[in-house]
Amino acid sequence: MEKINKRRFIKNLATLGGAAILPITLMENIFAQVSHLNPQDLARDEDFWQQIRAAYSGTKDFIQLENGYYSLAATEVLENYIQHIRKVNAVSSYYMRTRQGDDKLASRQALAKVLGCPVEELIITRNTTESLDTIIAGIDWKAGDEAVMAEQDYGAMLDMFKLQARRYGIVNRMVSVPLNPSSDEEIVDLYEKAITPKTRLLMICHMINITGHILPVKKIADMAHRHNVEVLVDGAHAFAHLDFKIADLGCDYYGSSLHKWLGVPLGAGILYVRKEKIAKIWQLFGDMGYADDDIRKLNHTGTHPVATDLAIQDAIRFHEMIGIQRKEARLRYLQRYWTDQVRNHPKIFLNTPTAPERSCGIANVGIQGIKPGDLAKTLMEKYKIFTVAIDTANVHGIRVTPHLYISTKELDLFVSALKQIAVTR
Repeated sequence: MEKINKRRFIKNLATLGGAAILPITLMENIFAQVSHLNPQDLARDEDFWQQIRAAYSGTKDFIQLENGYYSLAATEVLENYIQHIRKVNAVSSYYMRTRQGDDKLASRQALAKVLGCPVEELIITRNTTESLDTIIAGIDWKAGDEAVMAEQDYGAMLDMFKLQARRYGIVNRMVSVPLNPSSDEEIVDLYEKAITPKTRLLMICHMINITGHILPVKKIADMAHRHNVEVLVDGAHAFAHLDFKIADLGCDYYGSSLHKWLGVPLGAGILYVRKEKIAKIWQLFGDMGYADDDIRKLNHTGTHPVATDLAIQDAIRFHEMIGIQRKEARLRYLQRYWTDQVRNHPKIFLNTPTAPERSCGIANVGIQGIKPGDLAKTLMEKYKIFTVAIDTANVHGIRVTPHLYISTKELDLFVSALKQIAVTR
């Protein structure tokens, strides 16, 4: 097995820093020149994406392969955000009392357009956890009611369901999603078998955060609705990552974070609630200024950092300039680029489905005989590659989430590091 020359490895890493910052106006011209190209073909054009890399100003201290938690905003988005802070600060409470509402509505409208839903069904929250927990805690639960979820779902939401079980006596029914299913029907059947006449809510991930597994949301939602069960979707990693509209999913509730794949500075998320479902959801905070069927009743969190709301429009402009089809194609290409190089390695295993359509930018990899925490630590300390260890819910490896500014050269260094570590075991 090929070994890495460590000195050459570190030298190569040092040359991978970004170029001068690329203004968004120049990027628009660059994308206009490739508008005729198929997104899948453009995804493979490394010279093109190296130009786009210059629109970001990330660290040169290590290779950032943990973009799924929090992805840095494009430089122009970040600079606009800083200007928003300065402008709001300059007039302080005057802005809050005269402009805040209109500006937040404009950002909601822009987000609703991206998601493909009426603005009356969408609010801006602080993150996915707040969005989904608002629904989980807002349902009028009765003792004996049941909810269905997977052990691979995000821990904060699982904890919220546990809290409802302690408080109201609901029953949480857990399934385990297979790492490499043979068909959509296998997954749909898994969830359906967990449903009983007492089931009120089914929570599913659009994209499982620890493996990158894309679930067949529409098929699961249609099945659940046949049993009169509502569907709550955790879209933390799917929004601005996958090309879809909310109508494609058929769900009742959808939550996501905007600091992940949309590239908004920290502090913003979305919650979608189907119009006819709003009235029955109890708000977490006692805001009685809105009608029961007005989604804004769920949005009372007090004074919040409004500059983040303003930056949403900047991030959407950048996102739409790239184009979701091109973005999805590039992210999937980057993931397949590195996973295909280790897929058949005797000591390296993948915790992400083999079929390309079942994943996109996120994947999870492990090495036989190495604990996930030790693997992540070795990659960072020895090779200056940052990932995150996952060691739960039948998933034992490191999550790898490259973004648009990651190059195939960096992924080559990552693959070489994995192979060298595997040889030493």
